[in-house]
Amino acid sequence: MRTPQPKGARAAASNANSEKKSFREQLGALKNLPKFFGLIWETSPAMMLGNLLLRLVKAAIPLAMLYVGKLIIDEVIRLIAVTGERDLSYLWLLVAVELGLAVVSEIINRGITLLDSLLGDLFSNRTSVQLIEHAATLDLAQFEDATFYDKLERARRQTISRVMLMSQVFSQLQDIVTIGFLAVGLVAFNPWLILILLIAVIPSFLGETHFNERTYSLSRSWTPERRELDYLRYIGASDETAKEIKTFNLSGFLANRFKLLSDRYYNLNKKLIVRRALWGSALSTIGTLSYYGAYVFILFRTVAGAITVGDLTFLAGSFSSMRGLLQGIMTRFSQIAESAMYLQDLFDFLELRPEITPPANPLLVPRPIQHGFTFENVGFKYHNSEKWAVRYLSFHVKAGEKLALVGENGAGKTTLVKLLARLYEPTEGRILLDGMDLRNYDLNDLRHQVGIIFQDYVRFQMSASDNIAIGQISDIQNKEQIKASAQKSLADLVINRLPQQYEQVLGKRFANGMELSGGEWQKVALARAYMREAQLLILDEPTSALDARAEHEVFLRFSELIAGKTAVLISHRFSTVRMADRILFLEQGQLKELGSHEELLAKGGKYAELFLLQARGYL
Repeated sequence: MRTPQPKGARAAASNANSEKKSFREQLGALKNLPKFFGLIWETSPAMMLGNLLLRLVKAAIPLAMLYVGKLIIDEVIRLIAVTGERDLSYLWLLVAVELGLAVVSEIINRGITLLDSLLGDLFSNRTSVQLIEHAATLDLAQFEDATFYDKLERARRQTISRVMLMSQVFSQLQDIVTIGFLAVGLVAFNPWLILILLIAVIPSFLGETHFNERTYSLSRSWTPERRELDYLRYIGASDETAKEIKTFNLSGFLANRFKLLSDRYYNLNKKLIVRRALWGSALSTIGTLSYYGAYVFILFRTVAGAITVGDLTFLAGSFSSMRGLLQGIMTRFSQIAESAMYLQDLFDFLELRPEITPPANPLLVPRPIQHGFTFENVGFKYHNSEKWAVRYLSFHVKAGEKLALVGENGAGKTTLVKLLARLYEPTEGRILLDGMDLRNYDLNDLRHQVGIIFQDYVRFQMSASDNIAIGQISDIQNKEQIKASAQKSLADLVINRLPQQYEQVLGKRFANGMELSGGEWQKVALARAYMREAQLLILDEPTSALDARAEHEVFLRFSELIAGKTAVLISHRFSTVRMADRILFLEQGQLKELGSHEELLAKGGKYAELFLLQARGYL
């Protein structure tokens, strides 16, 4: 769970985030739209162009419908005044034209809805893929920072919630064109109607703009709390946490914590919604009074004989339509501006760049590695931390050597192997590979030559075959290699007992999935290490769920199968690590002892003390 911030820091952060966005800032957010529509165009130029063309045709239909309606009414009144036989052919022609316009309008609406839906889905899928691919380029250290996670969460929401923005902007353009057509008729009759129209819609627009600013500020400032709510909602009803929740009776605690946090957000949001409703009602009343003032003016002109009844219907309809369209444009502008501000979150995330980058002219990792890895006074501390995770590390891992890392929890063992795999960059000092700084090597090639299985490996809810192939995903279709890797890790003994064997979905998230025990999962995870033809293999306590004998057998088998390769092993069991060529003992992030098992025992230091202490536990 996210570590709570100090109250002072939380308040400062909340105040900073909750600063209102001014109208100028909303306008400034519109600069994101060209980039946004550039992405949509790249998604499907044909669909985007077709959508725009349909909307342009649709924009002209309201004026045509109103004008045909005016002609029908005038023709009806003329026919009523005619004595004798009446010719209705012109009237029926007008009715047929109006019917045709209505049918065409409905078909165009369906076409627009279809293209909006298809293009929206394609865009959402494309941006989701882009988000996944970009996240993969970022540093591991960035993922371990809470501020980064807030950015990631906001960006993730934009891949689905901004799809409506496309439709909103297209509708805005369509309505502006429609208003242009309708405005010609009103200006020709009386230009003052346009002024009355603006008075009718501007107050409501200003009110919507103000409350959209407040809504955006509240939503943004609550990003960490929303992440916590999502987390509580997940762990409160999950197969992964069900045992602990039942055993420790945590449901009340989690439900109460969720309720307190969600109620705080509800109360803040409630105040905003109530104020928005009250002000919205008052400002919309001004607009309604202005509209009826213009309507009365048109009625007086009709009664005075200045215009026909058909003109009355045309002008009243045009004024009403323009009022609705303008109000929609004003309101939609605020929504578009708000969406554009949220869209900035997506672009901000996509503009994040990793700190660990390859050099201009990268070197390929030597094949084979000749001398090995050398740490020269290496130190590392995490972002926003004053404490050094490891420091003053200077040692050499020979090519083909098996080095074991031991030490108490928090000694820096996992940090060390992450530095070795260049998942982290040293804060100070440097790491050499065959005498060259690790930074000089091609990053992808380096990581391809490193196979690493962590203690907290992921239990992918996929088939057993896919779970193993993850170790070398380019060989996912190589079934023989997958089976060979399973045999090496003894995972084949587990998989062959499953109903669908290698095609069996593991885990209980999906239908027909089968859960494995901790030890069985670890054998599947270990198979990933054998999938990769890497020169450096790292096992970071992946066998912690196995008993001492099983772990010893796994490491012994591992040692035999990787002959000639460099390996780094981490284990809390000293009886297992003694098979390594050398053992590096870490304490509080610093190298305390280094040598073979026999050498360290003879030295009588901390390693010997802990080894004998652990050995007594088996007597």
